[in-house]
Amino acid sequence: MTGKLYIVGVGPGHHDHMTFRAKQVIEESDTIVGYETYVDLVADLIEGKDVYRYAMTQEVERARQCIEIAQSGRTVSLVSSGDPGIYGMAGLIYEILAESGWDRNNGLYVELVPGVSSLNSCAALVGSPLMTDFAVVSMSDLLVPWEIIVKRVEAAAQGDFVIVIYNPSSKKRIHQLQDTRKILLKYRSPTTPVAIVKGAYRESQTIVLTDLENLESHSDKLGMISTVIIGNSSTYMYKDMMINPRGYTSKYNIVEPQAKN
Repeated sequence: MTGKLYIVGVGPGHHDHMTFRAKQVIEESDTIVGYETYVDLVADLIEGKDVYRYAMTQEVERARQCIEIAQSGRTVSLVSSGDPGIYGMAGLIYEILAESGWDRNNGLYVELVPGVSSLNSCAALVGSPLMTDFAVVSMSDLLVPWEIIVKRVEAAAQGDFVIVIYNPSSKKRIHQLQDTRKILLKYRSPTTPVAIVKGAYRESQTIVLTDLENLESHSDKLGMISTVIIGNSSTYMYKDMMINPRGYTSKYNIVEPQAKN
């Protein structure tokens, strides 16, 4: 029997923002595996299927089970929010397969189905903050030493990148974003625009537009389903929107000339 394993990104959670391919492979699958919160996002699409729900910290068990079930001949969708190739399960799946000597051309069929990541969905809600080069950094130091994360933040700050922060804080992780803010203030103005988006495209969605100086005063809006976007030296606010100029004004007149009477 020939099984299949789909690693599926369902986007921010609202079905309107899932890709057609994501819905297609979930429908094709007879088995669904995922972190319980992510499985709930597609509950209406998986009725009648075998469903395996996992807690947040069981990534290795989840990955192994997906592979084993698919190798037994079944069609499995491992679902996650956002894009599974960005801080998601895709890397772990491929690491385990590589350790086993898996051959992409002749072995188990594995397909990564990309989804809309937080950086896309959150940016769309607040304007156009990602028009120039940007860096993405996760504040989670569960798998990456904090010293390494600090180096990456420092480099992004020095390079004047717009910075997207994933996993900004949790109940046990408070100092990381505070330390990041201090690093950024060495290179950026306190009035640098900042957007905090929590639960993008979900019923619980909240959006806060603030600046680097006042970021800490909005700690109640931070958490594992929050994304923080910090502007660069060119970013500005306009009527509750965060705009990062692409640079057209330096080469073109973007304002249509007024007609003469």
